[in-house]
Amino acid sequence: MQKAGLENIALAIHGGAGGIHSGVLSEEMAARYKDKLNEVLLKAYAILSKGGSSIDAVEAAIVLMEECTFFDAGKGSVPNSKGEVEMDASIMDGTTHKAGAVAGVKTIKHPISLARLVSEQTPHVMLTGNGADAFGHSLGMETVTKHYFTEEPRYWQLVEDGHKGTVGAVALDGKGNIAAGTSTGGSPNRMAGRVGDSPIIGAGTFADSQSCGVSCTGVGEFYIRGVVAHNIAAMKQYKGISLEEAVKQTLKEKVIDLGGVGGIAAVDNKGNITFEYNTPGMLRAHIKGDGIPYVSF
Repeated sequence: MQKAGLENIALAIHGGAGGIHSGVLSEEMAARYKDKLNEVLLKAYAILSKGGSSIDAVEAAIVLMEECTFFDAGKGSVPNSKGEVEMDASIMDGTTHKAGAVAGVKTIKHPISLARLVSEQTPHVMLTGNGADAFGHSLGMETVTKHYFTEEPRYWQLVEDGHKGTVGAVALDGKGNIAAGTSTGGSPNRMAGRVGDSPIIGAGTFADSQSCGVSCTGVGEFYIRGVVAHNIAAMKQYKGISLEEAVKQTLKEKVIDLGGVGGIAAVDNKGNITFEYNTPGMLRAHIKGDGIPYVSF
């Protein structure tokens, strides 16, 4: 593992790829999205800049996005065809290769934190449904009711406008450790019980400190079939190509050429950051060791 040093720390976050972009947002809403992404980015970056770990930064970033109705994760999760919220999340440490994931969670406020606890306090990688919720309850995690997800009018407006997406974060810390995480409420009006790529290690999330970390967003079935997140890390490590090349080639061959849509956020072991998508827009932000934040739609 290559030690990065604080000057090479890097953080990339995303709020989903889809129909949302500056051209369809009012000036007020564009400012709100930009402010929220900037807030998340800087709070997570503060962890890295003080010598904190990449996995702490990734969890912190996603927790903040799970608390905001702008995104399809946590509080902003969209309902399935039965009108129920089922949340999925995963997180991976690229140095230890420990990973945790949850799917079909209904009552835990922060699925990304539950996923991390699966990796750290159980011998398993994934827990689903009632079992995942029960595990969170047993640890005293903060719980919510169904009313938590639907009480704000702007929640429904964002759902109707299609302006909501999966969230994710990828970080490289000063010790050279890479971590990645992804959290989602799933696609709108999906079949109850459907699970996409977000909680699937290797599909929606992957991290290897010898290569890169990846968080994906889009139509999950394509990312699962193409094992997209792992494919990017493998191509970079074994073919010796750049992060940008690996991301572009994988998105094209594994998603676009098969009729899928979506986006990818990735950070490699040298602090390079790449975003790629084939949708009208992708909510994204990144920052490096110089501390200058960049936010884009």
